[in-house]
Amino acid sequence: MKDNHNGTLQKPIHSGFDANSTTHDVIRGIDLSGKTAIVTGGYAGIGLETVKTLVRAGTTVIVPARDIQKAANNLKGIQNVTVEAMDLMTPASIDSFAKRFLALGCALDLLINNAGIMWVPLQRDKRGYESQLATNHLGHFQLTARLWPALKKANGGRVVNVSSFGHQMAPFNFDDPNFLTREYETLQGYGQSKTANNLFTVELDRRAKTFGVRAFSVHPGSVNGTDLGRVAPMALFQQMGTHDETGNIKPEVAAKLKTVEQGAATSVWCATSPNLNGMGGVYCENTDVAELDNGNIEHNYGEPLSLRGVKPYSLDADLARKLWTLTEDLTGVSFPVA
Repeated sequence: MKDNHNGTLQKPIHSGFDANSTTHDVIRGIDLSGKTAIVTGGYAGIGLETVKTLVRAGTTVIVPARDIQKAANNLKGIQNVTVEAMDLMTPASIDSFAKRFLALGCALDLLINNAGIMWVPLQRDKRGYESQLATNHLGHFQLTARLWPALKKANGGRVVNVSSFGHQMAPFNFDDPNFLTREYETLQGYGQSKTANNLFTVELDRRAKTFGVRAFSVHPGSVNGTDLGRVAPMALFQQMGTHDETGNIKPEVAAKLKTVEQGAATSVWCATSPNLNGMGGVYCENTDVAELDNGNIEHNYGEPLSLRGVKPYSLDADLARKLWTLTEDLTGVSFPVA
């Protein structure tokens, strides 16, 4: 029942898997019959692959979706999946979805907070909050809080927050998280939202483990075949050296990207692996617990597998508690974990 405050558990456990492992590898031999899961963003990219994998293992899956028609089309033909309306940038929509789920009276075994946006121009929700923060962190905090009664019922529930190596782009800016007084920089916005995912995971796990609920954060890796970066300026990719002057991804980079099945593997592993029983709060990548990055890891965007490691500031105990309090204030949602 150890927690990962300040990275005390943040070291590989030699899971037997690696960056090439797929969802098929990590789910082999695991029976999830009778389990219930919610997967946000579960109708595209690694979210869709996560849903397919959980269903194959026997799970009943609910997919809350902003675009109901797209979700229905992408999930067509997959058994034991229900699509429900929800928009992470609209608090009333989150509350409505959670209320409908709680009315079912069932336990929630797995909550996979997978949905996210990346590298978008400055946009704000109706509260004036920056969209990457609102979608990637605030919305998922509110959803987790509202679903807490069902998570407690699960007797071993898990929460998986899909973070990113992008947390290394920025710590959380407590002075101006919504870019009200500083110039907007999309990478800073994305980075702090992913740092928030990690800090939320650490503090949620510390509070929730008493009730048998454990939390994990995940870096999927650099994955081919998703639409996450669809609105990002091409200049950003060119600046990182992944695309050429005509806007095409360099063949040598594309060859090193993960498939969707490989990208979703760490989420599925964190949600289901018995090797993680009794621990939580850890940041995982390449289907193992990640190494702490104290400046000892060299990163090269042209070498996707070098984009690894977790920054200590995103596991800091004091910052995790501070973010929890700030998030309750920003959302107006009390989450006592009781």
